[in-house]
Amino acid sequence: MKKPAFLLTIDTEGDNLWRNRSGQVTTENAAWLARFQQLCEKYTFKPTWLTNYEMAVDPVYIDFARDVIARGQGEVGMHLHAWNSPPAYELTDNDWQHQPYLIEYPREEIRKKVAFMTELLEETFNVKMLSHRAGRWAFNEYYAQLLVEHGYRVDCSVTPGVNWRFSPGAPQGNGGTDYTHFPRSAYHPDSADISRPGNSPLLEVPMTIRYKHSGLMNAVKQGYDRLRGKRRSPSVYWLRPTGGNAQQMIDLAEKTLAEGADYVEFMLHSSEFMPDGSPTFKTAADIDRLYDDLAQLFSWLQSRTHGMTLAEYAAAKAGT
Repeated sequence: MKKPAFLLTIDTEGDNLWRNRSGQVTTENAAWLARFQQLCEKYTFKPTWLTNYEMAVDPVYIDFARDVIARGQGEVGMHLHAWNSPPAYELTDNDWQHQPYLIEYPREEIRKKVAFMTELLEETFNVKMLSHRAGRWAFNEYYAQLLVEHGYRVDCSVTPGVNWRFSPGAPQGNGGTDYTHFPRSAYHPDSADISRPGNSPLLEVPMTIRYKHSGLMNAVKQGYDRLRGKRRSPSVYWLRPTGGNAQQMIDLAEKTLAEGADYVEFMLHSSEFMPDGSPTFKTAADIDRLYDDLAQLFSWLQSRTHGMTLAEYAAAKAGT
């Protein structure tokens, strides 16, 4: 690659799942995605739409994504929310309330859900699924093995420096995955330990994330939190919009590229493109400000990076 890649990853899912624990999911945000796709194309960037079950069966989204694929302007990959993805399996007394991690389910149920979603997406969009992100960022060795078996080439579930153990899923479980000591650049995981490089054919592409504070300051803050009876991951900056943070995102991208990274990875949820589709962007004015931030970030990155989908990046890394 002559320039580092800019990877736009969108968790493509139902409306405001932060608030919706009722079991009645809506997908109105499908009608709001064209504006973002058009902005990406203006700057010659290609989003990867990591798609979960409710969106994969939404007619508006299906038409939108098929058009993106047909024009070669993006990619559809897989995203899986275990509590809402067939085949049905009740892990807790209220899976919609607890939103358990896929890795908390019995292995055979995990296998069934991965197989179902892969087949559904491939039949719906008539393309091989190559890219994946786990729902709620929960990943492990068995999950990685299943992706390899189904022919996936690239995963982007790792959030380096973030410990999801403090975010509960099933009440009887241990929380999500602890990524505190995972690599920060792309690597092929060890099949026996995904936290270290190995020889898996699956390429892991960790999110672009940096600690807000130095190692010593993080340790002090963690100790203070423990004294107060709080358990949480160290504070980090993500390459993702939060409202009015265009310069923060540019600074994060600039520091990452200055360190020699061959990619920067952005993420957002599809529902965040719709007013009141998330806790962050509640009004039409909020959405307009979001697009102002995106335009600033994309303008800064356009001359410094090359837009790629996840699968294109994996192919470039492999030299194919």
